[in-house]
Amino acid sequence: MVPLLLVLLLALLLFGAGFAVKILWWVAVAVLILWLIGFVARPAGGSGRWYRW
Repeated sequence: MVPLLLVLLLALLLFGAGFAVKILWWVAVAVLILWLIGFVARPAGGSGRWYRW
């Protein structure tokens, strides 16, 4: 019974980690798209930086 519970717990942890990694990939893609939009749509008369930091 204990090995079965350990296998189920391991499967649950791996599924949770995979889901978290997939969410992080989507967040990274969204940030990259926002960065590219900001890079292309920067102000013409400014110093070239559209962010403040």
